Amino acid sequence: MDAVFGYGSDEDNKSKSQGSLAITVQAAPDVGKADLTSETQKMVANNSKMVTYNPSYEALWTPEAGPSNPYYQNGITPGMRNTLGGFIERTNVADFHFEEQHQTFNTFGFAMDPSAANDSMFGSNIVGDRSAWNLMQGRTVHQATKRDAKKRKLDDSAAEQVLAGLGTAMTSEEAAEMAQDVKAIEEAEKAAKEAAETVKEKAEVSIFEASSIFHGKETKDYQGRTWIDAPTDIKAVEPQSYIPKVSVHTWSGHTKGVQAIRWFPKTGHLLLSASMDCKIKIWDVYNNRKTLRTYMGHQKAVRDICFSTDGRQFASVGYDKVVRYWDTETGTCLKSWRSKGIPYSVKIHPGDDNILAGSSCKNILQWDPRHPNRSSLVQEYIQHLGAVNTVTFIDGNRRVVSTADDKKLFLWEYGIGTAPMKHISEPWMHAMPAVTAAPFDNGNPKYLLCQSLDNQILCYMSGDRFKLNKKKLFVGHTIAGYACQVGVSPDLKYVLSGDGDGRLWLWDWKSAKVYRKFKVISARSRRV
Repeated sequence: MDAVFGYGSDEDNKSKSQGSLAITVQAAPDVGKADLTSETQKMVANNSKMVTYNPSYEALWTPEAGPSNPYYQNGITPGMRNTLGGFIERTNVADFHFEEQHQTFNTFGFAMDPSAANDSMFGSNIVGDRSAWNLMQGRTVHQATKRDAKKRKLDDSAAEQVLAGLGTAMTSEEAAEMAQDVKAIEEAEKAAKEAAETVKEKAEVSIFEASSIFHGKETKDYQGRTWIDAPTDIKAVEPQSYIPKVSVHTWSGHTKGVQAIRWFPKTGHLLLSASMDCKIKIWDVYNNRKTLRTYMGHQKAVRDICFSTDGRQFASVGYDKVVRYWDTETGTCLKSWRSKGIPYSVKIHPGDDNILAGSSCKNILQWDPRHPNRSSLVQEYIQHLGAVNTVTFIDGNRRVVSTADDKKLFLWEYGIGTAPMKHISEPWMHAMPAVTAAPFDNGNPKYLLCQSLDNQILCYMSGDRFKLNKKKLFVGHTIAGYACQVGVSPDLKYVLSGDGDGRLWLWDWKSAKVYRKFKVISARSRRV
């Protein structure tokens, strides 16, 4: 029976075969069930000095995290500061000490240990061959080289060997030859000294080789008056000036440019001119207007001339460094001196006839024609830092005004050249190569008109107080680079000056306005 009950029917099999199957699809990946908090770790900042927790060994040896700074310059690659040998840090080491230890290690095999530089034990801070260090006694390659060089320098064994030889004793032939050489040297020195003295004597003698030529008919007229005396038909009249319109006369006779012209004192009937042709000529003004006398005594161009108070004498200076004192009537050179430098200006003192010359040696030199020694200086004014251009007497001839290339104006006490009484130097000032004193009141000028190289004429008051008159400023012309002389009419109505283009400029004295300008000479002359 049990077998019958255990036998199943066909319906049972059919029902089983029709059963449904359930399929489960999992789309998400299997990420594990571990705790994500275990994978996080704390980062240590690269610039931190301490940590507030106990990091692991792996955390300390991880590379530096974070974005890199493109402007950060470091010789160590970012993330590679932790090396097997230790932690790399930047430090400052002098190149000399680094190279010294590097060369010492390459040469001797030892060097100083920088990590143990402050060790108290002598010799414990050595890296490398200690036996070599003991042999060198701790000296580096530089110290060893200096010591050996000093030893070689102090070693006189070679000199002792030479002195011990037979060559130290001089033979009679060698002694005679040496005596001849010494004698020849002494004779050459003596000959050179004599030649220098001869040249000096010739130069001094050549100073007095002066001459003159008289171009007139007679030196005296039938009444015994000399040719330099003023004509009797000249009358003293009140000066009244007018603006020039046409050229009245031209004096021609020089072969080169004229450097300076001076009127005869008081009367003005004669005109003295100095030229670049090394000659000085004096001209007649009122009568035939011809050359009366030519003075020849300079070997180079004549720079400046000046009459004495009465006009009987005049002084001249030239680029040959010679100062001459002439007799106007006879043409004789009374005195002559050689200057230290090139004299640029000359003046004769109205009282004692002393001659003052501004020189390129930065000094004002003073000579006395009455002094028996023709080569001695009476006084020397020393304060300027450049070549002295002008010398002018003011205040009853008791004071001297000088201008120089150092852009300064000095006021001196006549006869005292150690220190000036007044020193005028302003930042805006330029060199003043030409100065004119006018008008004269009993021989004392009231104003000084200074030609400044910044294309203007400055006016200084020379009365009780020497100062600049800012109301009198004459501008408009161009004279930069040219030492054009300033002229003033006798009645102090007009101020005139030349310029670099050969034009004549006239200003009104009171208003300082330009009256007129016109062409008078060619541009090649450059002087008026």
